Amino acid sequence: MHYPHQLESLVKPPLQIGLTGGIGSGKTTVCKIFEQIGIPIYYADDRAKQLMVEDGRIIKQIIELFGQDAYLQAGGLNRAFIAGIVFNDPKKLQALNSIVHPAVGKDGTEWHHQQIGVPYTIREAALMIESGNYKAMDKLIVVSAPKQLRIERVMKRDNVNEVAVLARMNQQLAEEEKMKFADFRIINDWRASLIKQVWKIHQQLVFEWTDN
Repeated sequence: MHYPHQLESLVKPPLQIGLTGGIGSGKTTVCKIFEQIGIPIYYADDRAKQLMVEDGRIIKQIIELFGQDAYLQAGGLNRAFIAGIVFNDPKKLQALNSIVHPAVGKDGTEWHHQQIGVPYTIREAALMIESGNYKAMDKLIVVSAPKQLRIERVMKRDNVNEVAVLARMNQQLAEEEKMKFADFRIINDWRASLIKQVWKIHQQLVFEWTDN
């Protein structure tokens, strides 16, 4: 026998929540905490990598943009080749994003509609604001951290120097600009408790979902 609130959870669509932040801010760490409390996570950047080698339409467009060398003989994406081009050609980067971001946005929306029995889902993406995909979200969470800490994290994680990290940072919207779009902010500076911040946001989102 189903009680009224149980029936509601089975038929009521979940909220769509976006989560973003600059490189090195710790988005993945935050998402893992949300996963621990049962929230489905769509990792847009990981899914984009899959679509670029699985979706025939995307593959065709990328080859038209970069040539046959965009893909390895084994079928994988030639990331080093493409990175070498887009790093020095902003127009090529913009063209690549115009191929991938809409496809990921559509794929993420389809994934969201498949999730049932949860109050909300989270779509995590580094360039959610830059791509415009944040507009499809009900709320946006922005993860932030001090710039020097972010640099140190990425240097250690990716085994790269500070110049390389700064170059990647410069391709993203500045953190203070991202904050203008945030409904919720999570500070990941190793001082404030991530668990407490996530739980507070979770409670607010559950309340909003229930109240609608």
